[in-house]
Amino acid sequence: MLTGRPKATLELTSDEETQLKGLASSRTLPHSLVSRAKVVLWSAQGQTNTEIADRLGWTKATVGKWRLRFVEHRVAGLYDELRPGRPRSIDDEKIAALLKRTLSRKPSGGTHWSVRQAAQDSGISKSTVHRVFQTFALQPHRTRSFKLSTDPFFIEKVRDIVGLYLNPPDHALVLCVDEKSQIQALNRTQPVLPMGLGYVEGITHDYVRHGTTTLFAALDVATGAVFTECKPRHRHQEFLSFLRRLDDCIPAELDIHLIADNYATHKHPKVRTWLAQRPRFHMHYTPTYSSWLNQVERWFGLITQRAIRRGSFSSVKDLVQKIDSFVQSYNRTHRPFVWTVSRAE
Repeated sequence: MLTGRPKATLELTSDEETQLKGLASSRTLPHSLVSRAKVVLWSAQGQTNTEIADRLGWTKATVGKWRLRFVEHRVAGLYDELRPGRPRSIDDEKIAALLKRTLSRKPSGGTHWSVRQAAQDSGISKSTVHRVFQTFALQPHRTRSFKLSTDPFFIEKVRDIVGLYLNPPDHALVLCVDEKSQIQALNRTQPVLPMGLGYVEGITHDYVRHGTTTLFAALDVATGAVFTECKPRHRHQEFLSFLRRLDDCIPAELDIHLIADNYATHKHPKVRTWLAQRPRFHMHYTPTYSSWLNQVERWFGLITQRAIRRGSFSSVKDLVQKIDSFVQSYNRTHRPFVWTVSRAE
């Protein structure tokens, strides 16, 4: 005697079984879709609707529904159908007016729109304005700084410097040189609270100043190694002293190509005279407002981020020692920066 409706035959192809196993083991897909894939897999293994319902905490009717859906529509049938939802309460004209107002006007008495100001001015709710801003990647609260070079020889200088990066001359050393001035030895007024599970490192917002130092650095473009020296000031005298150290350290048979910015110290008459007396030195100045071409600036960013910004220093001597310690550690695992853009680009 038969009881209930007979179940439709459920057989899986190898491709369907692979897809279903991927869905059933996923940790990122919706839980409902993962459970439906398990229903089909377990049914194909011979488990009854009652057994599957007990495992998932579902009713037998729900298990039977998704089993039948798979039989009729295969894997595509396990996905939810699109639902119409509530009709839109804001038409395209209102959205366009909001975008146009935000892009072409400024709020009265302000420099940029906030979500609340835009909502108040447009009569649209704050949450809707926020969603519209996100959808169209509109960020009136943010700015991005820029500075275009006014150097009349910008193209020629860029090609010269990038050419050194991509195709350095034979029997020569290419060094990016610069100084990071006015590095402050700041000592926090209270001890640093160490990082722990669930909370970040804690530092006081106030500090005591113990003086400054200037970090002179030369980055070897070919290897990424850095030669540094800390000095109390950053005049042309200190820069000349740094160049003399480089001259002493680098083998005499190598030419030296120095990439530097247009800081007055680098173009001082005494510096020019010293360089003119040593023909193996070749200066390459970056275009005005284009210090980003100098790779040592990227290295200054690294040492600032990793060793200076969050440091606490009891004296200038302590600051210099920790800078030297970072440089020694960096040079043990140094790697060159990879310049990927061609001169033409």
